Amino acid sequence: MSGLIRNRVLSTVCVVLCACKVTPTPSPEGVAAVTEPIRASPHQLFGAPLSAAGETSLADLLRSPKTYRDQSVTVAGRVKSACTRRGCWMQISAESDPAAPSCRVTFKDYGFFVPTDSAGSQAKVQGSLTIDTVPSERVAHLESEGAKFGDKNPDGSANELHLVATGVELWR
Repeated sequence: MSGLIRNRVLSTVCVVLCACKVTPTPSPEGVAAVTEPIRASPHQLFGAPLSAAGETSLADLLRSPKTYRDQSVTVAGRVKSACTRRGCWMQISAESDPAAPSCRVTFKDYGFFVPTDSAGSQAKVQGSLTIDTVPSERVAHLESEGAKFGDKNPDGSANELHLVATGVELWR
């Protein structure tokens, strides 16, 4: 592996492993998202406004993720859990059953966060889907913040569907 590629891989791994431990400089929308509580009735927007693109069924995406891999999608679902430290990720599901399949959502360039009490909210998310293998150290870190992994490997790593969101709407 060339030095440049190795350095990029190491940099990416460092960013992923340390994302919740660093203090990012969120956009003004992100600051509002972290400090303002979710209100009962209106939708709250975090990140960029969602475009009018057609909505993909979250259940279909969870059933056939390879169909949507590396594509921009808009999905709606229920927030199963969110990062309890900073709101830098959330897991969404098409069902209310705690054992139902879910997708982890992070926020593009960590430019915004959602409230740490987002679990139980309804969400509409626009972003790009990836299918990742999360290293065991990262799995342990995310589980310490409330994440659940249904597809863990014997070495402690986990396979997961991951949406990198450009925009999120939340409501209760």
